Amino acid sequence: MQNKSILIFGAGKIGRSFIGQLFGRAGYEIVFSDVDRSLIEALNSRRAYPVVIKSDTGDETMEITHVRAVFGSEENVVREMARASIIATSVGKNVLERIIPLMAKGLLKRYEQHPASAVDIVIAENMRSAAAFMRDALGKCLPPCFPLDSFVGLVETSIGKMVPLMTQADMEKDPLAVFAEPYNTLILDGAALRNPVPDVQGLAPKENIAAWVDRKAFIHNLGHATVAYYGNYRHPNATYIYEVLEDPEVYAFAHVVMLQAAEILMAEYPSDFTRQALEAHIDDLLARFRNRALKDTVFRVGQDRIRKLGPDDRFVGAIRLAQKHGRDYSLILKAMLHAFTFSAADESGNRPHPDILFDEYLRKGKDYVLQEVCGLRPGFIF
Repeated sequence: MQNKSILIFGAGKIGRSFIGQLFGRAGYEIVFSDVDRSLIEALNSRRAYPVVIKSDTGDETMEITHVRAVFGSEENVVREMARASIIATSVGKNVLERIIPLMAKGLLKRYEQHPASAVDIVIAENMRSAAAFMRDALGKCLPPCFPLDSFVGLVETSIGKMVPLMTQADMEKDPLAVFAEPYNTLILDGAALRNPVPDVQGLAPKENIAAWVDRKAFIHNLGHATVAYYGNYRHPNATYIYEVLEDPEVYAFAHVVMLQAAEILMAEYPSDFTRQALEAHIDDLLARFRNRALKDTVFRVGQDRIRKLGPDDRFVGAIRLAQKHGRDYSLILKAMLHAFTFSAADESGNRPHPDILFDEYLRKGKDYVLQEVCGLRPGFIF
């Protein structure tokens, strides 16, 4: 088996700017599995890629080396899973579901060749209950006798790094470059690891990962979306998140919405969070949202409303948690309603299909959206 090598499913922005960057700087060989042949060829040609850290003090470029990539075929996936010292996914829930049968075959081969070498899979996905989802899906693809729980660590994470959309001009300048903010902490489930915590600067293992995944969803994600939706409502022609946050009303509204979410989190996780710590986290997030150099767009942060207003996502998930504990969620609900008027488009004036579909649902009435998108009963708001 190879020493210090990580196989990363997905050579996208988080895979390269965050997971690959952290492990690459720690001396790991970085192996990406992807289906974008032009990206694979470029990575294999250069064996490196740049990560440009955007901050108000100036850009910093890091060159990540010892990189190679493979096409995500069964033969390649099985071979690389058998030899990697750690594995990560960064593909999104829909793609993750599709590659799990391949991953199961890779685990079978690894167990056949190295039965004493348990492997950890870092699930770098923006989803709740990711480990349970993967455990269930892998279990359906593996024989009943396979020692899934002891041989495989399914390691949930809280992905807090912000990676903006890049302009067409930026991508043409260097197709391998990725932009990112300076934040570089990967919160992960320390209890799920089957091996020692990797010697990688920036890893922050936690015992109760559910609390930290929910902190990301119900404070970071919820607050960010609130800025996009309320900011677009007040400033429909604004392009960037930092622009709308220059409006004191947008800043103040996002702040109180995030504080309300913090109260709900403390009710659910009283042993994990304090008011002081969450308030400091909120202040830090709002400062990061105002990073002018990052040029994060209102469009990127607010797009895909069908997912972001879904039954288990940032708004409705927080509302359900508030109902469980009898806590106020009126501000969160008000923030969510501003998503109904969201109209931002990308640099070419295009809007993604889920947002077009959301507007079609909206023409059938708010109750229809609340039921079909949010999973709430008709008449929930009014």
